[in-house]
Amino acid sequence: MIKIIPKKNKITAEIVCDVKNLKKVEIKKIKSVLNNCGMIYFRNQNLSSNNYLKFAKKLGTPADYPRLKGLNSRYSKITVVERKATDKGPSFGEQFHTDSIYTKKPPRFTMLLSKLVPRKGQANTEFSSQYLAYKNLPHNIKKKLKNLKAIYSSEGPISVTLQERTKEKGKQKNELISKHKIIKKINKKLSIFCSPGHFIAFNNINKKEETKLKKFLFKHQVKKKFQYSLEWEKDQLAIWDNRSMLHQATPFKGNRIMHRITIY
Repeated sequence: MIKIIPKKNKITAEIVCDVKNLKKVEIKKIKSVLNNCGMIYFRNQNLSSNNYLKFAKKLGTPADYPRLKGLNSRYSKITVVERKATDKGPSFGEQFHTDSIYTKKPPRFTMLLSKLVPRKGQANTEFSSQYLAYKNLPHNIKKKLKNLKAIYSSEGPISVTLQERTKEKGKQKNELISKHKIIKKINKKLSIFCSPGHFIAFNNINKKEETKLKKFLFKHQVKKKFQYSLEWEKDQLAIWDNRSMLHQATPFKGNRIMHRITIY
């Protein structure tokens, strides 16, 4: 039996259950809540790498991460998202973004499992609902964005946050570039699909208009009323729809280890 606890503005929901022991009907319910909210989380999930990957496969097909090597040869689909106290510069993912948007087919879901976290309330992950962001766009901006595409790069602004880890276990040497429509229909709802952390340019738009539109859009996408800040505990699992939810790590000093799986 699973228990669902909706949170702020139904942006997210906490789900109480043991993800190791779920029936098909419960997996279906979890997917339904995820589609409606955009992000869900589970506390007290003591998962081995095998358990974690098994659960991920019930939601879809685990994806390769093109930038870093996986946990090990057996669990190559699990990426270690780590912050060390000795790291200089920002934390891994410390800017609002969409995972792997610089690929032709960005993953549908992202899962993050906490293995080592600082004191609760530090090192939160902030989420911003792009369903709500789209819904609250002025009509003239909706019209402007309707058929507009943007260009993204793996070497975009957020790439600086990966520098420490790519030194240790970097994988992809070549820059990856993609082009995607900014407004997408996801789960029968319209969403803004634009990653500030990887953004390079709008397609077919003059520079003056681009500067103005970019400034407005990036500010609008992350308004506090669209956000939910997740406080991490050890053995906590978060899953979000990577296409309709921006996320970012918050700045902190210390050690943190998370295991990530992205899913098609």
